[in-house]
Amino acid sequence: MSKRLLPGTRALRTFEAAGRHLNFTRAAEEVGLTPAAVSYQIKEMEGQMGMELFVRSSRSIRLTPAGTIFFEAAGDALETLQRAAGRARKMARGSSVLRLSLGARFATNWLLPRLSRLREAVPSLELTFDITDEVRDFELDDVDVAIRFGSGGYLGTRSARLFETTVVPVCSPALLEAGPDLKAPRDLLNHTLCHVDCHVGGQAWPNWPMWMAAAGIDDFDPSHCVAFSEASHVVQAVLEGGAVGLAEPAMIESELRQGRLVTLFDIELAVMPAFAYYLVYPESGQFDPRLLAFRQWLLDEAHASSGGAVGVGAPAAV
Repeated sequence: MSKRLLPGTRALRTFEAAGRHLNFTRAAEEVGLTPAAVSYQIKEMEGQMGMELFVRSSRSIRLTPAGTIFFEAAGDALETLQRAAGRARKMARGSSVLRLSLGARFATNWLLPRLSRLREAVPSLELTFDITDEVRDFELDDVDVAIRFGSGGYLGTRSARLFETTVVPVCSPALLEAGPDLKAPRDLLNHTLCHVDCHVGGQAWPNWPMWMAAAGIDDFDPSHCVAFSEASHVVQAVLEGGAVGLAEPAMIESELRQGRLVTLFDIELAVMPAFAYYLVYPESGQFDPRLLAFRQWLLDEAHASSGGAVGVGAPAAV
């Protein structure tokens, strides 16, 4: 007896997306096809399998009973393949390579200036990078360890707290020279002020209204602030000399050291006291000598930079 052909992986991804969205247009956006191509691929699958997978009407689609069974199996199969591919990629990288996921801001401003010290401290370790702020799955993605800003409690992982962070007003030396004067917090009202406009964990990132409140200025008009979605844009605006910005000292160490930026006043705002930068890794990482060596080096660097305590978080649910 001849066996029926089964759809390939691309077709399964298309079908799974269509079954999850119950909409060919949204499925097409997810998998990078046109709605017509999605519809054609689904029809081809139905022809291969000898059954209808969707009931179509002029306004909607829904899975048939047979389609529901195949949709659940397709999701399981794709996840199994993704996990296997992740393990295979890690094996192919070799035992000396550690792949780190982290955001561009942390990579550029904090980690990269210290990489030469890492090479001296752990010469056998080769580090590669996955630059993103997206949450990664250690089982599905080709990632061994991550640095993230958050609570540190992530299900099925261990975390090492690196440091908390604050924001302070900063400007360029050129702005100080050109004026207007910046001798007291109220003098800031005569300047262009910029900050990051975002939320983390449902909480607002520190902004100028918050800083002005801490400085005792209760008549501040925030409508004149310039808000950016990225901290790098704030720093760039300040470096170009036309604005005063709120920035994290830990993320502009090199600019402060080189004198390209200067801090103003003695008022700093904690960035969500319950949050911090964490090194996060899977439970199995506690037995990985590469990861343990990197973890210890990172904790030492964080302690030296912040002058404060760092700690280790046990596995926790969020």
